[in-house]
Amino acid sequence: VQLQASGGGLVQAGASLRLSCVVSGGTFSRYPMGWFRQAPGKEREFIAGISWADSSTEYVDSVEGRFTIARDGAATTSYLQMNSLKPEDTAVYYCAAVRPLGGFRSNHVYTQSYEYQYWGRGTELTVSS
Repeated sequence: VQLQASGGGLVQAGASLRLSCVVSGGTFSRYPMGWFRQAPGKEREFIAGISWADSSTEYVDSVEGRFTIARDGAATTSYLQMNSLKPEDTAVYYCAAVRPLGGFRSNHVYTQSYEYQYWGRGTELTVSS
């Protein structure tokens, strides 16, 4: 499975941006998906996830109400819509997918990085004040 994240860039505080993550080459038609980010000098953190069935989403408190995760009908592309961006959102953003085997839960949002088997290379976002 290959994940390709794109859409990062340099924006001013208050701007909006949408990240995309294209999933290809996998055996399954859809995967539970998540977005993580890693700011300079900090550990990678979970910020948003969507369940396999698209029935549930979850966000870290710092982005709740500003970011929205979604995917297209074919489930080949996941999106992270980011509004009201802040300088503290500056980070490298990664998309990730969970392999849906061995008792995975279709309505569950996976929030731990160790639960994700597939990772994209990341796209960098810089938010200036």
